[in-house]
Amino acid sequence: MDWHRVGLGVAAPLLAIAAALAITSLIFLMTGDNPFRAFSIMVEYGSKSDSQIVIVNKAIPYFLSALAVAIGFRMNLFNIGVDGQYRIAAFFAAVVGGALALPGIVQIPVIMIVAMMVGALWSGIAGLLKTTRGVSEVISTIMLNAIAGAIIGYFLQDGRLAVRDGNIIHTEPIPESAHFFEIPTGQAPVNGFIVVAVIVGVLYWFLLNRTRFGFDLRTVGRSESAAQAGGVSVGRMVVTSMLLSGLVAGLVGMPTLLGESYNFGTDFPNGIGFTGIAIALLGRNHPVGIALGALLWGFLERTGGRLEFEGYAQEIVGVMQGVIVLCVVIAYEVVRRYGLRTQQRKVGERLAAEARDNGKTEKAEVSA
Repeated sequence: MDWHRVGLGVAAPLLAIAAALAITSLIFLMTGDNPFRAFSIMVEYGSKSDSQIVIVNKAIPYFLSALAVAIGFRMNLFNIGVDGQYRIAAFFAAVVGGALALPGIVQIPVIMIVAMMVGALWSGIAGLLKTTRGVSEVISTIMLNAIAGAIIGYFLQDGRLAVRDGNIIHTEPIPESAHFFEIPTGQAPVNGFIVVAVIVGVLYWFLLNRTRFGFDLRTVGRSESAAQAGGVSVGRMVVTSMLLSGLVAGLVGMPTLLGESYNFGTDFPNGIGFTGIAIALLGRNHPVGIALGALLWGFLERTGGRLEFEGYAQEIVGVMQGVIVLCVVIAYEVVRRYGLRTQQRKVGERLAAEARDNGKTEKAEVSA
């Protein structure tokens, strides 16, 4: 085992956490608040059993969103359209789910498949634009987010694909038979979609690290010219990775749709796709790191409300989240450069030693 590499891998998150705590403490002090009291409140409130369940439930869609983003990141594709992809996928899945009356064992997979197909279709547009017209995926996914919101807004008007319930306009409710199962605990239940999230995480790891496709995808991400020289079709990999990213993005809204709201309305959660970008950066595109990042995000959101109740500024949680992301990015880059310089120094020392040995050998041969 390369203990030096393991040490660098552990040093990066520890350095990031230490820096984030230090900077956040300074921010608390600048606003006249006690940072130690704030951290104590967060730990105490977040460690309660009911809070832990809420944190886990919040982390499930964050985890799926970050996985969708990470698929693109592994190929140097910046898919910031996950927000639009999961929302339009959840909308049409809700429309189909509300229109059908099938047994739950059939209807739930149908709803999930519709969501994944719509998400893949929406992200595939960006992939095709990039490969056929050279359009940056950043620009196209931003535009597709706006288009998705406009389409949803159009169909959510009265008399089209939605009904009014007070001030909320939403799609037809999904039948109770198609509600996703819950995992009972001593407190509130855990959303059963956590099982799907774990399966998707395992498949993501296996696909990218144990298959030829994953190897080709990572090769294209590191060097397109090297991948082309090895016979890999870069254009096909771009489209495929965008399709897979959208496929996973289609699942982001399913924990809410099938486990909480049972319809898509004007109050359906938004912004999860952008949160996934931050969490993917936190987790370094690894499913375990992403899971920890999603739990951290859920913890901050859960305890942030308590801080506000205790008199702290409402914006402090957003500041903490931003500081953590910046510290993680900077810490990993610092550690990466340190590791690279260390490796280069070792290579130089080895080459110098080999040169000295060769010189001694030549002198011995001349003397003989």
